[in-house]
Amino acid sequence: MNHGFLKLPHSTHESAYGWIPIPIVVAAHGNGPTVLLVGGNHGDEYEGQIALMRLVRSLDPSRLKGRLIVLPAANFPAVMAGRRASPIDGGNLNRAFPGNENGTPTEMIADYIESVLLRRSQVCLDLHSGGSSLEYVAHAHARRPSDPDRRARTLALIKAFGAPYGGLVRPLQGEPRTLSAAAERQGVDYMNVELGGGGTVSHDLVCLAEAGIRRVLAQLGILPDDNVNMPALEVWPFAIEGAANYVYCLEDGLFEPFVRLQQTVEAGQPAGAIHSPGTPWRDETVVTFERAGMVLCRRFPGWAHRGDCLFQITSAAP
Repeated sequence: MNHGFLKLPHSTHESAYGWIPIPIVVAAHGNGPTVLLVGGNHGDEYEGQIALMRLVRSLDPSRLKGRLIVLPAANFPAVMAGRRASPIDGGNLNRAFPGNENGTPTEMIADYIESVLLRRSQVCLDLHSGGSSLEYVAHAHARRPSDPDRRARTLALIKAFGAPYGGLVRPLQGEPRTLSAAAERQGVDYMNVELGGGGTVSHDLVCLAEAGIRRVLAQLGILPDDNVNMPALEVWPFAIEGAANYVYCLEDGLFEPFVRLQQTVEAGQPAGAIHSPGTPWRDETVVTFERAGMVLCRRFPGWAHRGDCLFQITSAAP
């Protein structure tokens, strides 16, 4: 097993010829697929980072049948700052693909992941949470592949991970700047995992992530099936079809949610209210759900601003 740093050139006042160290671990043995495991795509999403650190510390490369490329802290400046975006350039790595090899630090990271690491991989597992602004029901999802064989492989990954919920989604506006889109461009099977949020760490969700990663690697034949301590849960399928699956804030104010995570809601049902502390005599602004489904995530902070996502809900799986 090899470990070290990707050296991201970064010239500053304090360090004219400096570089940013991005940790990377590569382990290979025998014949099998190459899997890219990514944590820290957003710096304030922690469970995946910890699960991948635990994996590399406990990994026995002699038991592998294939290759693992592990980036526990993909956007390293954001990880070290505990922020969604990089404090250096404001870059959101998951909105920076395909990147630019001569661009900002975040653009260079995106370029290296897509043009070098993904091109060497057959599968990518991208570990997220809701970060500081959202809280998610633990689930796994992916873009809905048009190719039936890739769709079947993707659903097998979701089932193997064993989170309580899993599904296929249609990205808003066909979003081309995410790691999911990069994997699609490179012909790589991809799965995204969302675990908790609120800018904190859940031990239970770290354990779920670690067990899920090992189940996926066993399903791919890269690691032996060691009867992982935490069994896979029965996966309830869902879909996300478009803008109607989201509720947004319409003006600045204090956000009062009317529903909880995992609650089933109906189209037209009040979702929450926005209150204006600066004009306390004004009536609250009530936002509603556009379609029926289950509440998959909710905004975590009490303050919300026009354009902030307040809720994401699921649709029934097609």
